[in-house]
Amino acid sequence: MSTGLSEKLNEEVQKRRTFAIISHPDAGKTTLTEKLLLFGGAIRLAGTVKGRKANRHATSDWMEIEKQRGISVTSSVMQFDYEGHRVNILDTPGHQDFSEDTYRTLTAADSAVMLIDSAKGVEAQTKKLFQVCRKRGIPIFTFINKLDREGQNPFDLLEELEQVLGIRSYPMNWPIGMGKQFRGVYDRKLTQVELFQGDDHKEIQVRKVSGYDDPIVKEIAGEFFYDQLVQDLELLDVAGDEFDYEKVQKGELTPVFFGSAINNFGVQTFLENFLQLAPTPTPRKSNEGMVDPLHEKFSGYIFKIQANMNPAHRDRIAFLRICSGKFERGMSVKHVRVGKDIKLAQPQQFLAQDRDIVEDAYPGDIIGLFDPGIFRIGDSLSQGGSLEFDELPTFSPELFSKVTVKNALKHKQFQKGVDQLTEEGTIQVFKTIGFEDLILGVVGQLQFEVFEYRMKAEYSSEVQLSRMTYQFARWLVGDDIDPAKFRINSQLVKDKKDNYVALFENEYALRTAMEKNPNLKFLETAP
Repeated sequence: MSTGLSEKLNEEVQKRRTFAIISHPDAGKTTLTEKLLLFGGAIRLAGTVKGRKANRHATSDWMEIEKQRGISVTSSVMQFDYEGHRVNILDTPGHQDFSEDTYRTLTAADSAVMLIDSAKGVEAQTKKLFQVCRKRGIPIFTFINKLDREGQNPFDLLEELEQVLGIRSYPMNWPIGMGKQFRGVYDRKLTQVELFQGDDHKEIQVRKVSGYDDPIVKEIAGEFFYDQLVQDLELLDVAGDEFDYEKVQKGELTPVFFGSAINNFGVQTFLENFLQLAPTPTPRKSNEGMVDPLHEKFSGYIFKIQANMNPAHRDRIAFLRICSGKFERGMSVKHVRVGKDIKLAQPQQFLAQDRDIVEDAYPGDIIGLFDPGIFRIGDSLSQGGSLEFDELPTFSPELFSKVTVKNALKHKQFQKGVDQLTEEGTIQVFKTIGFEDLILGVVGQLQFEVFEYRMKAEYSSEVQLSRMTYQFARWLVGDDIDPAKFRINSQLVKDKKDNYVALFENEYALRTAMEKNPNLKFLETAP
């Protein structure tokens, strides 16, 4: 690689920040995403997800069912530029039924923004997603939202971060009042006060001060809130954690920002701090060791497949995280799993459902590849060699339904729909042994509803779902698998790769099977 090219690659990698936003439903994630895009000039008008009749919907929610229900059910990706940085936001479904898609999306991020509702604190779904980030050791930035409403004491929220999630925190700013009494925040790093003003809150006034004991602060906060603020900040200075950049990078300390996304308050400050502190694209594990983003040869992996993003074209898009080298439109790369060279002719970058053809892209970027049915989740693409990235996690389903097509004449469309939605990772499909009945496995009930809806809307195939009583799936590994041993309160099936999987009705049935088959391994995820 010439010096000029490697300098260019280094320059582009330094510009990039790729992160996912994680939160519980209703914490305000879609609003925060839109406000960030607004600052980046990527959209002119922030939409609204609430209200079925609203014409403008959240930029990242493109599927019809999302517009009707006001929730995000797929992970979207958006890109914008801000002050010399190229920002890639991976928006993830907050709804717990879509945790599997979210978990996989998190593997494509270099850091995470954890959004917390100031009234509700750390909720169950946030906890689950946080654990995935923690496992990967990626930096986590916290935005405590909805300060314009009555919420918990800020110290209680910080304590909850430590008690529930096990992460230390450093508040970058501190609220003055809350709810109807919310005055603004004191910025500890820049020693300035940001004021919450006017009914529409479009104007945010910033006043530079000498410290929190400055008379200007007292004038702004009023006597009661001023005394409270001074006490809080003195306590933080004495008893709080010190800011430690290395701990932030390791995911051991989270910088905390207070604000109100719907009113745009604190979002810009958060974005500017985040861009300074968040990591550039990080190395990824492969069968050939860690792959450095500055490695000259192009490489990347597919972490998501989405069919029918454009209803007019019935297309399939494979989302690729670029891990190293420079991507150029039309380049030939090796599709490692099938051992063939393929040409990447129509790569796209996204602002949710709006797409542009991309000429080139760099590590950290997410591009969409037109997929004629050749890609699977976890596939690696590289220039030469047989570089394969670590396999993406699959998760054990907890709900099961037998699925049949209502109209036998539509069997072809039915099969196509099932195959495509399985490859997207929307559902897992198992076949019974002998009869070859199809059983769907999902993490949450909403996935069944989306499956039914999409089969009808996108594949003109109405399906019948019959719920089954199984609660656990375990992949079996061993030489001597006897179907006769899996008849009581359990059933033996095969997954799409022909691995044996046992479905169990309860923990007792699972324990019994394990005792009867000491020679077999019972795995929670596919081998």
